[in-house]
This record gives sequence, C-alpha cells and structure tokens, in this order.
Amino acid sequence: MEDIIVVKFGGSSLADGTQFAKVKKIVKSDNNRRYVVPSAPGKRNSKDHKVTDLLYMCYQLASHGLNFDEVYNIIENRFLDICRDLKLGIEIDKILSHIKEQIKDGASKDYCGSRGEYLNGIILSQYLGFQFIDSQEIILFDENGQFDEKGTETKVREALKEVSYAVIPGFYGSKPNGEIKTFSRGGSDITGSIIANAVKSKLYENWTDVSGFLMADPFIVENPKTIERITYKELRELSYMGAPVLHEEAIFPIKNSGIPINIKNTNFPEDPGTMIIDDFSEISYIGTITGIAGKKNFTAISVEKTLMSIDKGFYRKLVSVLETNDITIEHMPSSIDSITVIVPNSEIGSKLNKIVEEIRIYCSPDNIVCYTDMALIAVVGRGMIKTRGISAKVFTALAQGKVNIEMITQGSSELNIIIGIKNDDFEKAIKSIYNAFNKNGGI
Repeated sequence: MEDIIVVKFGGSSLADGTQFAKVKKIVKSDNNRRYVVPSAPGKRNSKDHKVTDLLYMCYQLASHGLNFDEVYNIIENRFLDICRDLKLGIEIDKILSHIKEQIKDGASKDYCGSRGEYLNGIILSQYLGFQFIDSQEIILFDENGQFDEKGTETKVREALKEVSYAVIPGFYGSKPNGEIKTFSRGGSDITGSIIANAVKSKLYENWTDVSGFLMADPFIVENPKTIERITYKELRELSYMGAPVLHEEAIFPIKNSGIPINIKNTNFPEDPGTMIIDDFSEISYIGTITGIAGKKNFTAISVEKTLMSIDKGFYRKLVSVLETNDITIEHMPSSIDSITVIVPNSEIGSKLNKIVEEIRIYCSPDNIVCYTDMALIAVVGRGMIKTRGISAKVFTALAQGKVNIEMITQGSSELNIIIGIKNDDFEKAIKSIYNAFNKNGGI
C-alpha cells in the first residue's frame, strides 16, 4: 500500500490568504499529502460570517424574490481578497458572476450552499499546483439523496488512478441527474473520509483550529487536556453528545478499513493533536476516562405501569406515539414498572400535552410525569470496563459538587455513562467530573 495521506482543511484554516499560506506550507512539507479536501472560508474573527451561511442567506432572499446583491458582494470580496493576497491569476470574478446568475435563476439550496467549497477548491488547487477534481463528478448520491458508497468508491478510484496530487472540494456531490446534493453541515469531514477510504490512505489528517480533541468543553473547563488517542466508538459517543471538532458521521467511510484520523491544528502544526484509531487497537485507559460531553434542553417523559414487562405491546405502542409525532428518542432508561423517554425540547415544542394524552390513550399507564429542563452528560471511556470504581468516582464528584442526579443509564458495552441533571447544573457537573479525574490523580 502506498503511503498516501489525505488531508482536509476546515473553514478557519482557509478563511483568508494568510491561512492559505499556512495550508500550503503544511501540504508541501510532506510529499505523501496527495489529496486535499477544502471547506468553504470560515470566520476570520468573532464578528465575521462563514461564507456558507452567507450563501444560504442569498438562497433565502432569492427564493422569496428579494435582492441579494448586498450579501453576495460580501462573498465576492472574500474570494477576490484571497486571490489578490495569494497573487493568483484566476478569473475568479467570472466564476462568481456565473454562480450569482445561477442563484438568480432559482438554483437549489444545496447548489448555493456548496459553492464555498467549490470556489475554495479552485483557488487552492491553483495555489498548490494540484489538479482540481469537482466533487460533483465523483461523490454520488442516489435519486432519494442517499449517499451511494459503492458507486462513489469506484468513481473516486477511477478519477484518481492517474492523478498523483489533487484538490477535491468537501461537503457535496451529485444525484444521478447531476443535481448538486450536500451532506449535513460540517460534511467536508465526511468527504475527506470517503476519499481516504477509496485510495486506502495510511492516514487521514483533519486540520482545524484546535490541537486535537479536548477532554471537555474549553468554554466550561479552563484549559482541558487534549485526548492523545481515542477509538472510533468513543469519538462517536462524544461527537453525538455535542463535542465539536469532527462530524459524527465522518468515521463511517473508513471504519472498516481501520484508517486512523489525526486531528491537527493549522496554526500550530507541530502539536501532535489527537489520533483517532480503530476500536480494536490497544490503549491503556486504566483508572481514567477519555472525555466528557453533553447537551442541554431535553424533556423526560416518565411512564409508570404495574406489570409493564408482561404487556408485550407496551413498548411498541409507546415508541409509536413518539414516531407519529416525529420526535427523536435520545435515551430510554427503564426499570421493572417504569420507562422514561428522553426527547429534545426543540422537537417536542408545543406537542407535549398532545403526546402525553396519546400515551394515556394507547398505553393505559398508571402515571405519567414530565421534566422539561433536563441536560444530558456523557462520561466516555473504554477503560471503564476494566476499572473498578469509575462510576463511583463520577457520582462522588457530582455529590461533592452539589449536583442532583435525575437519571443514570449505562450501555451494556460499558463504554459510557449517561447522566441526566437539571439544565442549571450542567456546567457545574462537567467541571466536577473533569476535576475528579484530572486534579486528584487516578483511582
């Protein structure tokens, strides 16, 4: 196998000409960095806008027949400034004019949202001297908008077979009729993973503005430690529970290949970052956890019924109520005569009374109790399964921090513990757990 490295650069890494120069230095420092996946330009400062957000704004205005020139001028100036700073002779103004006309003519939301990556791909390919390959030609979706894994893998291999160095925009591909289709936001991570799997790279580097994956949210915990090594499953648990850095679906294309992902910092390339490895790799986790993440604003619907377990259709009826109301179930902790469904407030909205009434009708429970201000925290670590006392240490930390636990659930894999608490205790709880494992040593 060739020592190919696929590299993806996030929006902050390609926000302006100065950042492009850093990217070029990184790519050119290793000849094995052969395939580069760029995001659209991100924020240059806290008051700035992401180009993708501006493009979606143009789409919204155009779709309502409103003038979007003012917003589009900001986008044009961003790309013109980048080309000017890099002293590139690309006729980027003509490409920008064409895109503007497409938006005026009713281009789709996905087309509009994808143009930041498309433009950055053209600019970066010229700047690096690499071939530009449009993702529209090689990242395939079916008629229903579902990602076509096998078709894409074949297309990517064919396209790159004779191409040693290329830039491939992230975030989008196309349906069989050529219509642009995007992944969900942050989907450039997925594109990089797809390319890495197709070319069987030895490594997938994901360059961003942080030096790896942190044990906890730095806005809650001061200077949290960087996670040196983490498995796919642990990463998925933390990403799902709100930890930033990598799109939660980015591991799927490379999971079976076992290709490691290295999260690196474009501004501090010498930092080792975080290495994401396959679930079967040996890691020493004894006495500690991998990370902590969480989300606020959930509603817990606790349903009680004597002899619930012998009512064979009870769980199906309960779940069907949530399903017909288009509500996602996050967790379902249960006991012998009760079960609690945890759902996002954003989805339940004003439907709570309706849902409770339908549960009464279909399930005939003895009692239903709702809690609407719950937060969930995931304490994740593969070492939990091999270490006595991890759970006790977590709960002791919360007790000492005067945090009341509303709910506890642990999967059979013992990879994580999910704790339900009040929204108001969220930050205090994360600090308490983090400090228990990082200021007092091991168990």
